[in-house]
Amino acid sequence: MHEMGIVLHLAKTLEETAAEEKLTKIGSVTLQVGEVSGIMTDYFVDCWNYFRTRHPVLAQAELKIETAAAVTYCGSCGRTYPTVKFGRTCPWCSSGETWLVTGDQCVIKEIEAEGGEEPEES
Repeated sequence: MHEMGIVLHLAKTLEETAAEEKLTKIGSVTLQVGEVSGIMTDYFVDCWNYFRTRHPVLAQAELKIETAAAVTYCGSCGRTYPTVKFGRTCPWCSSGETWLVTGDQCVIKEIEAEGGEEPEES
């Protein structure tokens, strides 16, 4: 279950960001998770709900997950197609000369938080 490791890394990253930005509370975190990332979102949310309570700045943080479509590019015909539906073989030209363009990522898209430094007035 690699979800736990990802959640631990996420919690560490958020705590470091909170310290750098002097945040007192993180209200929500939006993650963009690729549909072929291998992350099982149900397990991921369970791990998040367990670990966030052990980090004061994250204790009330809601986890929002957005799914990013997997897209594959064909080097033979130069077209893209939905990876999940067609796999590694291009539906346009039947070539196997393909590679994933997007859809395997797990990135922090947005953090909603309280606190932070006030902008300096001129």
